[in-house]
Amino acid sequence: MNQISTPTGPTPDVNAGTLERRQHVHAMWSAVADSWAEYADYTDARSVQETSTMLVATAPAPGERVLELACGAGGLGLAAVNLVAPTGLVVLSDVSAEMVEIAAARADAAGAQITDARVLDLEDIAEPDESYDVALCRHGLQFTVEPTVAAAEIARVLKPGGRVAASVWGPPEENPWLALVMDAVSAHLGHQVPPPGMPGPFALSKPQQLADVFEGAGFCDVEVQQISVPMYADDFDIWWTRTCGLTGPLKTILSRIDEQGAAAIREHARTSLAEFATPNGYHVPGLALVASARRP
Repeated sequence: MNQISTPTGPTPDVNAGTLERRQHVHAMWSAVADSWAEYADYTDARSVQETSTMLVATAPAPGERVLELACGAGGLGLAAVNLVAPTGLVVLSDVSAEMVEIAAARADAAGAQITDARVLDLEDIAEPDESYDVALCRHGLQFTVEPTVAAAEIARVLKPGGRVAASVWGPPEENPWLALVMDAVSAHLGHQVPPPGMPGPFALSKPQQLADVFEGAGFCDVEVQQISVPMYADDFDIWWTRTCGLTGPLKTILSRIDEQGAAAIREHARTSLAEFATPNGYHVPGLALVASARRP
């Protein structure tokens, strides 16, 4: 059985405003952990091409140590287990203890004995220098307050020659499955969601912007690939419940809006989603960016 480890060492000094924003983001993901448990298999199935691309790019090998950051339900890390078996190790980590518990339970259910589960902050990774061969992060980097700090932390914990792959969502216009909800909320509130200065699903949505994060942290061989990640749903209610449940910012924002306002946002989103209706439900485009790189 996986034992969940929580770092207890001192946290380096950070700006008070930065720390407050980090704490807000951390709480946001703990609030949606139940939904991530419920939709874990769906998330893994939808992300299968991303996962394959990331594992091919980093090529985990038998005996190597792999660190999955912002793991959510842990599907990406679990996909790497057989690649490093029998003597390697896959660490499933997230800043949310609730998420780590979910990932640990899934690892136990899968009989993945060469895994460990740890509570780790992507922007302050409480692991020794040069302790991993591979780092993986699926849709976590865009939610960091300081992505360049996170990339530098990843570089620090990787051994020389270590590989990293991280995926983020592409531009909003290429991801209407999520963007149209954000637009509906923004229209209701009368301001941009999330507000400027806060991380969000499209914070690193331009390929060069994502590449710059890793190049700025000293990585080499940086490459960014575009991966189609369409969304399918049998009906509007399935799409709405699933999207709001899995997207931390949305659930947090909607929980603060009165019933009448929430209903108006929902109907706004229903009207926008109609464009993607087919006889077999909704088929909505999605696009992810996968960055891969190597520590010199």
